[in-house]
Amino acid sequence: MRVGRPRWNGLTEDGPPDARHLGYESLRDMRWFRSTRSLPGHGVAVSNTSDSERPLVVTLRLDRPARERFEAERTALFPGGRTAVGAHVTLFHALPGYLRQEVEAELGRLAGSLPLPVEIAGVVALGRGVAYGLAAPQVQVIHRRLQDRWHTHLTRQDAQPLRLHVTVQNKVEPDVAKATFERLRDSFRPGRTRAVGLELWRYDGGPWILLRRWEPDSAG
Repeated sequence: MRVGRPRWNGLTEDGPPDARHLGYESLRDMRWFRSTRSLPGHGVAVSNTSDSERPLVVTLRLDRPARERFEAERTALFPGGRTAVGAHVTLFHALPGYLRQEVEAELGRLAGSLPLPVEIAGVVALGRGVAYGLAAPQVQVIHRRLQDRWHTHLTRQDAQPLRLHVTVQNKVEPDVAKATFERLRDSFRPGRTRAVGLELWRYDGGPWILLRRWEPDSAG
């Protein structure tokens, strides 16, 4: 089974935001984005940037067996030193930092609906990497509701339909990624896991900083 290659735009896995892809629509959000860039390197200037100006990332936390499986593959397949965070499923790539209080309140409320079923549906070619595509209709519904709630603050990437996935290889040469894709595709068997938590991170120009984690028993 070959999963067609989607167009992944905007914030790359473990990488910084890029205004050429993020597509801010409001003047306030564009000013916020520009304030988070440092020179050189386009990272966040942690020493002189307030917390409210740093991008927020929202991820879905899978159950332990899935996390351990994907993290083992990620460790084996990523170039050394090129992964800033562990295996993750991104729901929103770059929410403005000034929304943090509202985002935390909403994620805390939504944690009460967990756990939710997730299917490991196939292997996806990313060009310079490989991911596992995930299917989770209930998560998709939640994501669309959050998009509606935050629509005036979303980047172009975060306003697009959600393509749930876990990247296990990135930042490699295309021929290396192709070989990995073919190997994983040929041995792939569909599986099931569960979404057991929600996580909020801050992008600080390198490794993401975990701000808070919500699981069913910590909702609210």
